[in-house]
Amino acid sequence: MRKHFRCDTKQDMNNQFIIRAATPDDVHYAQTIVDEIADSARVRGTGIARRTPEYVAKKITEGKAVVATTKDGKWAGFCYIEVWSHGQFVANSGLIVNPEYRGHGLAKDIKAAIFKLSRKKFPEAKIFGLTTGAAVLKINSELGYKPVIYSELTQDDDFWAGCQTCVNYDILKAKNRSNCICTAMLYNPAWEKNSKPKRTQWTERELDKDLKLFERWIKFKKAIMLKREERKKEKQNGK
Repeated sequence: MRKHFRCDTKQDMNNQFIIRAATPDDVHYAQTIVDEIADSARVRGTGIARRTPEYVAKKITEGKAVVATTKDGKWAGFCYIEVWSHGQFVANSGLIVNPEYRGHGLAKDIKAAIFKLSRKKFPEAKIFGLTTGAAVLKINSELGYKPVIYSELTQDDDFWAGCQTCVNYDILKAKNRSNCICTAMLYNPAWEKNSKPKRTQWTERELDKDLKLFERWIKFKKAIMLKREERKKEKQNGK
């Protein structure tokens, strides 16, 4: 699966990228990918489930990842597939773009590629994600995801255990895995068979076109949940 993807961007720069299914030859990118994911989360001040280079390398060798490179072989971006609940759910995780190439629509093309690979490998699986990024929410929505409540995601304990390294894990734990700073999104292949989506967080609004709307939602949710957590701690401390 070596394929050129033309990005929906005003920049011609993206024509230099090759977005393809990762192969064992790409394992040497693993450390760079892990470092960049961690750095990006630190800069944004958001939580993230940490992954090791060995974990990323395994995804690459299993063929469960997409890598973007320049035509001369320089790493440009990455995303991988995780399988949960015995194949009933898959997640497209670890989306990251080399800072040198951000702002040109590359993340959108990588997400489209990993979504396509997921559908090919696991055609009956529900594809879901948790994110605090407004841009990712918009991209997911354009691919057919819907914002959902946490109970509609996999209940696999191993998946949720991955959140323990997130800075917001205490909130998730306090909510009994029913909510957190992240927004949950889901794509259900059954929807293509004219089945109606289950209850979503936004039942009467289509948010797939307006990035500013996503950004406001992220800020609002974060502010509300962090404020509630702060009040809870103050109450516990007798303030």
